Amino acid sequence: MLSRVKDYILDEEFRITFFENRFLGINFLKILSLEEGRVSFSTSYGRVVVKGEGFTLNRLLENEVLISGRVDQVEVFYE
Repeated sequence: MLSRVKDYILDEEFRITFFENRFLGINFLKILSLEEGRVSFSTSYGRVVVKGEGFTLNRLLENEVLISGRVDQVEVFYE
């Protein structure tokens, strides 16, 4: 049970959560590109590319980013 609690607290897996007209990316290694229609993340298992329109940076922390805009497509490249 303590192992589960530790994994929950120290969660370092990349996650992307989609909301209406925005998305939240957490636990990425690096933002490779941030453009009006494309955002690319480097993660522990590869690269994730989010494509859409009107992307605007709302919040940027060490390993967390909130971006507004319309998401049309998500691509995952395992490396």
